[in-house]
Amino acid sequence: MTTHTSHRAAAAPVQRAAQLMGVVFLLVGVLGFIPGITTDYGSMEFASHESGAELLGVFQISVLHNLVHLAYGLVGLALSRTVAGAYSYLLVGGAVYLVLWVYGLIVGHDSDANFVPLNTADDWLHFALGIAMIGLALALGRRTTRTRRTGAER
Repeated sequence: MTTHTSHRAAAAPVQRAAQLMGVVFLLVGVLGFIPGITTDYGSMEFASHESGAELLGVFQISVLHNLVHLAYGLVGLALSRTVAGAYSYLLVGGAVYLVLWVYGLIVGHDSDANFVPLNTADDWLHFALGIAMIGLALALGRRTTRTRRTGAER
């Protein structure tokens, strides 16, 4: 009997975190296109603050918003293949979400500049995602670096 052993190293914690975030963003992107999970689905615009569609009846969305979530998820899965990629995805992606949070606070929700669209619930979710992603990058990225140094010193 032959056993197959993989030479692939186990994913580092930072890679698993990036994979998880990627899957969550993919799921959110898909759910945004499902009537019922998305309320007022028929009023969804491609990209406009006038989109009346809301994911779970809370987060204002549009086709563009859903596509961005899908793209963010795919990027997360692709970058999670390496430790450096996963770290960058979490750190830079978190920073992008913090910029989006500030943008949402500054731009009026009824303004044409609110093309994504964003509402107050979106704004604060973006803040939480930004902090969480950066926190994961810093906490898990350091652990990976420390583990590698310790292993190299042996």
